[in-house]
Amino acid sequence: MPLWSQDAQADARRLHEQLRLGDRDWHRWKADADRRAAEQLAAALAQLLQGQHQEAEALADSALRWLRREQRDPGCPRHGSKEF
Repeated sequence: MPLWSQDAQADARRLHEQLRLGDRDWHRWKADADRRAAEQLAAALAQLLQGQHQEAEALADSALRWLRREQRDPGCPRHGSKEF
């Protein structure tokens, strides 16, 4: 028997979908520490409710680094350095 109801798991996934930065707003909000922390915390909750403890812990740690302003965005993966 799962610890969390299907409704709770679905609610957590919906919350994450609402808070995550999509392709269209990633560039606009990528450096906003509060938005990034909220996104990571919602993802951590969704993972925890699915029993994914290691993933949840890593996401929660990332969220705390954003809240403490210890983490910065690594940059857009699509605009990485080009090799010539």
